[in-house]
Amino acid sequence: MIPTKTDLSALNDKQREAVISEDKRMLVLAGAGSGKTKTLLQKLIYLIEEKGVSPSHILAITFAKNATNEMIDRLIISADTSGQYEQMLVDKSLSKIQKEKERYNQKKKYKWIDSLTIRTFHSFCYNVLRQDGVNEFDNKFKIIGSEKSDEEDELSKNVASETVFEVFHKLLIDQCEDTDYLLRLKRYIIDYIIDKIHKQEVKHFPRDGKYFTSLDGVKVRSKSEQFIADWFYRHSIKYEYEPLLNVKDFAFHPDFYIPAANVYIEHVSDKSYSTKDKEEQFKKGNLLLVKTYESMTKDSALFNHTLDKIVKNRLPSNYHKNISLTYREEFNGYHENVKDFVAQIMRITDMIKVENIDLKTVKEKAVKDQHERVRDFYELAIPIVEKYSNYCTDKSYLDFNDLISRSTSLFQNYSDIANKYKNKYQYILVDEFQDVNNLQVDLIKLLLTDQTQLFCVGDDWQSIYGFRGSNVSYIIEFENHFSNSKVVKLNLNYRSTQNIVGASNEVIKHNKFKVEKEIHSSKKSEHKIVVYAGNNDEDNIQFCLNRVKELLKDGLTNEDILFLYRRTHMFNPGAYSGKPSYSKEFYKEKIKVQAKTIHASKGLEAKVVFILGLTEGYGGFPDIWLEDRIFQIIKKANHDLLLEEERRLFYVAITRAKEKLFLITEKGNESSFLKEIPDIFTVKTSMPIKSVVDKVITCEKCFSRLEKLWIVCPYCGQKTNGYET
Repeated sequence: MIPTKTDLSALNDKQREAVISEDKRMLVLAGAGSGKTKTLLQKLIYLIEEKGVSPSHILAITFAKNATNEMIDRLIISADTSGQYEQMLVDKSLSKIQKEKERYNQKKKYKWIDSLTIRTFHSFCYNVLRQDGVNEFDNKFKIIGSEKSDEEDELSKNVASETVFEVFHKLLIDQCEDTDYLLRLKRYIIDYIIDKIHKQEVKHFPRDGKYFTSLDGVKVRSKSEQFIADWFYRHSIKYEYEPLLNVKDFAFHPDFYIPAANVYIEHVSDKSYSTKDKEEQFKKGNLLLVKTYESMTKDSALFNHTLDKIVKNRLPSNYHKNISLTYREEFNGYHENVKDFVAQIMRITDMIKVENIDLKTVKEKAVKDQHERVRDFYELAIPIVEKYSNYCTDKSYLDFNDLISRSTSLFQNYSDIANKYKNKYQYILVDEFQDVNNLQVDLIKLLLTDQTQLFCVGDDWQSIYGFRGSNVSYIIEFENHFSNSKVVKLNLNYRSTQNIVGASNEVIKHNKFKVEKEIHSSKKSEHKIVVYAGNNDEDNIQFCLNRVKELLKDGLTNEDILFLYRRTHMFNPGAYSGKPSYSKEFYKEKIKVQAKTIHASKGLEAKVVFILGLTEGYGGFPDIWLEDRIFQIIKKANHDLLLEEERRLFYVAITRAKEKLFLITEKGNESSFLKEIPDIFTVKTSMPIKSVVDKVITCEKCFSRLEKLWIVCPYCGQKTNGYET
């Protein structure tokens, strides 16, 4: 055992091994509740106190401002012998701003803490680009985001006056100055966002068979008829669709009539009925009928030429006029749908950056996709993505992903700047390593030399941000990404009881893509996990209400109880859903029950946890969402990996509980995750189902049916002893 000046007595053997290790590439795989942040902070203090490392040579990277603040708070507490700072943090009479001000003052008070670089990825890159990024980008840049930044103070002080959505929307409107683009966009929105013709389920077809919508809002029967109607609209030619016509013998509806040309058009497809009888009527009325055919639509140039020949030559010489289409007029009534389209473009832009894919590659993949909708989307989206990139450069805007990618580019292209940071940060500590994405790992690698000590802490079992672009393979396959590395596993859980830890171990065993760990609990308890299956939401809400009242009566506070759910609708379905609501009933009872999505609960803990909505199928948990094929162009979805992330999410939820855990499900529709917990860890209870068979009392002698309270059988005289039903 290596003697040290630093007090490491509070650490267990594995924590101590990680702290004193001299390995240049270290991963601490920390199970839930195993003290990972404590270990990381102790490593930091050990480097300063024991190894004599200058604090200015240490870089600690976190994922969120809250984690950064928590790390700084713990360091201040370790330095503050009076204990006043720790008391200040839990003082509910002080505002967040007051606490932040005191944190700043305390940090300045202890020079060794102030000299440390403890930042989020975004904050670190922000400062790199501000100080040294002038060759890569305008170092007077502003941050452009979806809303006010929750990052470090200096980020939120330099926010652009417009949001990402506002810029994309403005660029889309500008692009619509091109009439051809405007009409293609309108066609896409009508077809795929409003009519959803790519989801042609039988139940969605209208009774009259008019499923397709033309650019001017007319409902037509086929895609080719839609093409004809759109052609008229683009050329500002007025038409009537399926007008009623009665020449002599019977009434019928020709497909199109163009009044200015006095011509009727019948569009003939494979499914069309014979037009022979109609043609005779046109002859009798001396009316002009022209037929178009489905085969023509396979060649758009030919079809355009045909329509041009049929219609334009028959229009009056003074009919032609220049059409002026505007975005505002064309999308009147469709603005919410345009918003959805813009949101999709924003999403793919974000994904392209996180996955670090060239836009040209995306374009090449999209144009080869088998689905017209996907091809059409990217044909419309890519020009806007390109405009957005140019606009942000022109305006000196960077979004959060740009901060990392531009810093990475700076280090790659300017060795003098890269060497400055490599020489400065000889020790790099990364928290929550399971959440890293491609951009962040590239950045870390560019800061490393053979002498740099990289110390990463995380838990692959708690990787739950795949939808944001995190890549769990970096922690699972750490040794492949960082050569000559060492992995230490922290396998003692200090937070939860043995039943909770045991159940979480059994659940996560069903995942294949993981690092094998066997987590043990340091806490013993007789309490088993309660699995409650109500007949409906009302049963479940009442059960939870009763339990919370009991817990509060036993001395627990509202802060000791945490309600978790996969989706918000499980706790608060909304006023117009017609469903009973946990939030509404708790409000009535004046219960005030920390309630969060599981994603938002990461890093939290509570004495008692309720996990709601553990049902199977749509709206339940697991909730596997295979996203729109549009996004698969950039990143392929894998059902098995999505299921594994859902299971990791369930693991995170379970391990928030310190003492008691309640799993709420529905009788006959229990989540498959519940079946993965062995009965040894649980006690199951449910609302009994009332028998559908009424109890019938019969005479013991003649077997006749007896009524309630009869003491003698009226049929045979046998005494009944006052049987009751």
